[in-house]
Amino acid sequence: MVYTTSNVFIETLVEAGITHAFVNLGSDHPALLEAVAERSTKGINSPQFVTCPNEMVALSCAQGYAQVTGKPAAVIVHVDCGTQALAGAVHNVDRCRTPVFIYAGAAPYTINGEIPGSRNEFIFTLQDIPDQAAIVRQYMRHTALIRTGKNVSQVMMRALSFAKTEPKGPVYCYAGREAMEEYLDEKEELAKIESLKEGALEQYNGVERSALSPHAIQVIGNALMQAKRPLIITSYLGRNKAAVDALVKLSETISIPIFLTCPSVVNVPWSCKTLVGMNYGMGKNEWLEETDCVLVLDSDIPWIPLHTRPRENAQIFHIDVDPLKQNVNMFHIPAKLRSKADCELACEQLTQFINDELPKADTRHFKARAQVVEEAHQAFLKEAEDEESKPSSNGMPTVPAVLAELRKIMPKDTTVLSEAISNYPLVWKHLQIDTPGRMFTSGGSSLGWGLGAAIGAHFGYQASNTKNDLTVLVVGDGSFLFGVPASSYWIARRYGTPFLTIILNNGGWKSPRLSMLGVHPKGVGSTLPAKDVHVTFGPDAPDYGVIAKAAGGAWNAVLSDPKDASKLLKEAIEAVKGGQCAVLDVHLEKF
Repeated sequence: MVYTTSNVFIETLVEAGITHAFVNLGSDHPALLEAVAERSTKGINSPQFVTCPNEMVALSCAQGYAQVTGKPAAVIVHVDCGTQALAGAVHNVDRCRTPVFIYAGAAPYTINGEIPGSRNEFIFTLQDIPDQAAIVRQYMRHTALIRTGKNVSQVMMRALSFAKTEPKGPVYCYAGREAMEEYLDEKEELAKIESLKEGALEQYNGVERSALSPHAIQVIGNALMQAKRPLIITSYLGRNKAAVDALVKLSETISIPIFLTCPSVVNVPWSCKTLVGMNYGMGKNEWLEETDCVLVLDSDIPWIPLHTRPRENAQIFHIDVDPLKQNVNMFHIPAKLRSKADCELACEQLTQFINDELPKADTRHFKARAQVVEEAHQAFLKEAEDEESKPSSNGMPTVPAVLAELRKIMPKDTTVLSEAISNYPLVWKHLQIDTPGRMFTSGGSSLGWGLGAAIGAHFGYQASNTKNDLTVLVVGDGSFLFGVPASSYWIARRYGTPFLTIILNNGGWKSPRLSMLGVHPKGVGSTLPAKDVHVTFGPDAPDYGVIAKAAGGAWNAVLSDPKDASKLLKEAIEAVKGGQCAVLDVHLEKF
């Protein structure tokens, strides 16, 4: 047996702590397959290869894995075609700041058999493009061409350093077939690998987290202490689960209300007494409009100025892993001070500053504000309760009622993934998740993340030995189709990663219609039925549960009568506990 670059590649993944590789393999991977086979026959550990018949699903799996573990998985795809087939998932891992190691082969660069791996199939000429990495470069934290096996470990570990450094995200490495087939001296290369085990691995850690400067602590801390109506806004602080407790402590110290905009994770427990509201940027935010001091923590969209904004004399401070949004063409909030800092550390620093100042302060207005904020929190919960008890006008199930029923019966250690889009706010509002790291969205806007992410989350909990009694995906019918259900449910059955899918089926893509009405509220389209603006799936929509059953043997049912919600949800959960995927197709009022 020969020892090649591919052997070192696999060994480097292992030493880097990558436990899973979601793969869609092709003719550029012979040496890789040979290396994996050789390691298997010798009983040598390799990452678990998970075969994914669709590349976007593969990358969504890797995203779900990283979202629950905080650690990167690998994705291995086939040349330029496989790279392009990663599709919108590339956008999601970028915008969600999710670390993933992506590897693709490339067309051979020799044509006469000069070295092993030279072109021997017709497709390689068709797959030979000038700059393969250009397909994804603007979304990546780093791209690198592997030119030789002599330094493949160094190239890979450098890429992973970028993936693990804030703002975290995907990296992309690629190599011509000849480079991966290169013969190497096994003893020499194993000695290099051994150096990784003996400490060289530490040289490739991500960059240390940054704290606030002394100046920033003074300015922001004093502003919060002096403000009459301060406000904290966040969207994704909870990607670091430890930051949630730090935020709660800061908020409760002087009763600063917290408002969530476009949340992608659990940023604060839903039962936290200083949580006063949540939205996805639409409509007015009275808390924002009345504040005299707003602290924005880890947020891409703290508000949409066309709908709502702070008053002109309000002091605004922005602390973020990426406060300038370097990969966004247009972004601006009129902040008095911006800090590129880790929000866990920043919240701890500000809490310490405030505690040091409290003995010298008049605390009466803090105590008065505490009562106002707690009453607002209770009113926020009461609003959700009222929505849950309100029946629909036509006797169909309602989203609040179905989600409230799910909240009552789902196990304590349940993880919720939401790709409900136009129903995003309702999923947060009515599932009311308290535990950090137990609810996620894609963090981006490319639909189709949820099915793969549910699979990846399952693998992530296994790899981290973390208890997870149930994974629930709440998804719109449009997002469900984008998720390539035939591939996703096949993967779930093959690898034993069952999850419950609840489809909020309103008959199509409601969000594009809402967007049209937002710009043209009295336009021609506003007078037409939804089917005439080409955003519905009727009159004969797919039978989504049957798709899942055909592909992966899923339990499936349709919920059209609200009285059946509890019974069918319980049956679905039991099916998942028994090792079977379950799909509950909830028929809502059509839009």
